[in-house]
Amino acid sequence: MRVEFYRHALDEADIEASTQTLRSVFLTTGPMCARFEADFAAYTGLARCVSLNSCTAALHLALLALGVGPGDEVIVPAMTFIASATPVVHVGATPVLVDVEPDTGLMDPEAVRAAITPRTKALIPVHLYGVMADMLALKALADEHGLAIIEDAAHCIEAERDGVRPGELGDAVCYSFYATKNLTCGEGGALCTNRQDLADRVLLLRQHGMSKEAAKRYHGLYQHWDMVELGWKYNLSDIQAALMVNQLARLNGLWEKRRAVYQAYVGLLTDIPGLWLPALRGKSAHHLLTIQVPAHKRDGLLDHMGESGIGVAVNYRAIHTLTWFREKLRYKPEDFPNAHAFGSGTLSLPFHTGLTPEEVALVAGAVRGFLGIEPR
Repeated sequence: MRVEFYRHALDEADIEASTQTLRSVFLTTGPMCARFEADFAAYTGLARCVSLNSCTAALHLALLALGVGPGDEVIVPAMTFIASATPVVHVGATPVLVDVEPDTGLMDPEAVRAAITPRTKALIPVHLYGVMADMLALKALADEHGLAIIEDAAHCIEAERDGVRPGELGDAVCYSFYATKNLTCGEGGALCTNRQDLADRVLLLRQHGMSKEAAKRYHGLYQHWDMVELGWKYNLSDIQAALMVNQLARLNGLWEKRRAVYQAYVGLLTDIPGLWLPALRGKSAHHLLTIQVPAHKRDGLLDHMGESGIGVAVNYRAIHTLTWFREKLRYKPEDFPNAHAFGSGTLSLPFHTGLTPEEVALVAGAVRGFLGIEPR
């Protein structure tokens, strides 16, 4: 590829921290996970962090810890990744999709209001591309109807909106440390919360429902453990946690670099007829750089960029248009017109801290060329 879609920002200190862990006694969930959990909780400003092996696991366990199950409904935006909705199915509840704001792709509070029924148990707002949903409005709705809020912040560690950060108004917030995320260990996630009861339950469920995890069983004299609940194997390893401890200390500096890349793209793309960037609300985490183009041109542009050696992706097609959701939940594309339009026209451009001004100009030039616009 002439320009890669993504490249992580791991440095030698991150690699050395992981190497040191490989030379230590503990490879699974242990002291390094505990250190990362403390540091990440401090960064988020929330009381507790439980490290997990994915954001999907965090969403799943949050639903279980909040007592969501068969007969319940959980409201999820139609414009998101599938993992925002599938954990609802895994706990036996029904995901109820709602439309999004046409200019941001974020959950529309008025659509949420219209979707609430006596069976509604929780909301899952998704902070898409790094921009937070309208948590003040959603919190007011949740309080009015006695609903739980589980925030999907897979794209959104560093953001803020209306003086609120992820997790401050929800019962729990779920993060991803997947390979392309702003903070990464390849595969990983976390749940953060101010609710001690919820954190304790997730801590129990993340490793088989065992009363003692390995780090507590093998320090000093052996301690017997018990299985007190049916759980899952969702824990993070110390090897992965070690990759993130130093990264976390650099996170704000890396955000500044992504913001500069975003602004460079804005300067080269915002004069193109028919092309627009999703609106920002407050401080964006700048996780993805997405553009919107006319739907009938999107796939042609995807092909053109790939043929030009430029990495691109689609984040995402609206989930109600995907086969499983169409067949199982009986949704039609026109059920959520804003989400359908958003997902049909979106395209993600290369976006990472290592992009040079020349590469940004090359990417923007390829977009402009396909759309028949002179380079700037």
